[in-house]
Amino acid sequence: MLATTGLVIAGTKKNTETGEVCATIQGGTIIASDNTVITTGFDDWGYNYQGNFFKGYYCDSYRGAEWCQEYEDVKLSMKWNDAWLSNKDCDGDLLLDRHYGHDGYIGSGAWLTNHQSGEEDVEGEICKWNYFVKIVAVPDSAKNTGGIWYAEDGTEIGEAIWGPFAIIQQVENDSCAGLHGLQYVSPAGAGLGTYNPNDGNY
Repeated sequence: MLATTGLVIAGTKKNTETGEVCATIQGGTIIASDNTVITTGFDDWGYNYQGNFFKGYYCDSYRGAEWCQEYEDVKLSMKWNDAWLSNKDCDGDLLLDRHYGHDGYIGSGAWLTNHQSGEEDVEGEICKWNYFVKIVAVPDSAKNTGGIWYAEDGTEIGEAIWGPFAIIQQVENDSCAGLHGLQYVSPAGAGLGTYNPNDGNY
């Protein structure tokens, strides 16, 4: 989401409070990880960087990487906030900003949702499954003990994943595996903005 205190001019966005000028996707100067220019709308892989959204297949999210081909039929959709991956370039490196204004993801307020679905053959039976997870960057005061992130007051935030992130909610349905519905919810709360003092936007 673009900051409300800004002015868009010819592919840039200027924050009228800070004077900072950021390149926008519309300007045609920001590139993706494969060195292609990012444009508005969905690209060939399923990313809509302007909308902070992905819809496609699991391997498409990794641009058809060889290692993930066994999961090529898994459908995937993702949503994220600007702290996770912005739709602007404010630091001038020609890439979309990540955790802008922070040294890393911890304390940035970043979040991501991930929804997967597919089918599997289990001894001749076709089983449909789906999986949904909420992932957040933990706050500065969090501590990781035994692979679990805890808040400063000792409340469990969730299982650690990808280093500075925690799983705060997990839903899974798989009739063949006997899984149905909510599998985990963080005792500290499952709100995506729980650790986000500024809504992850700038």
